Amino acid sequence: MEATESRDREGVAGAHLVGVHHIGVPVRSIERSLAWWAELFGVTPDFVEISEGPDTSRIVQVEDVRLRFAFLRLPNAMVELLEYERPVGADFDRRNCDVGAIHVCLEVDDIERVHRLLRERGIEFSTGPMALTGVLDGQSCCYFRDADGIQFELWERTS
Repeated sequence: MEATESRDREGVAGAHLVGVHHIGVPVRSIERSLAWWAELFGVTPDFVEISEGPDTSRIVQVEDVRLRFAFLRLPNAMVELLEYERPVGADFDRRNCDVGAIHVCLEVDDIERVHRLLRERGIEFSTGPMALTGVLDGQSCCYFRDADGIQFELWERTS
């Protein structure tokens, strides 16, 4: 989409929308998640910081919060990893059909190869890469989970 096209959106704030900055993903251990991202995708954090206090509690809507967070820069967006040290959150237990159970989709240029490389590192997939049909004809995807059970997807535009 051209930059000028983005200004033609309707809606109360559509003309001001410039894109997705980041996707926040709460994790049990930021060290484990950072190691996972580094080993599988070669991504390291721009920074790792601690945030706490009344302002942070108001922003994240959790009382007496203390969290560590890191931003991982991907080619077209960032992933923010958040480890809540206080209070400690519940383990992820959502199914894909549960409201709020998002997944992070990573676009790759060779899904068969990336699938094989991740399987060699012990990643379990629900299926191998599957060719899609209909409006998504010519594209492929497959789903897997990280150590916290968070759903990820690989995606390739093959046409």
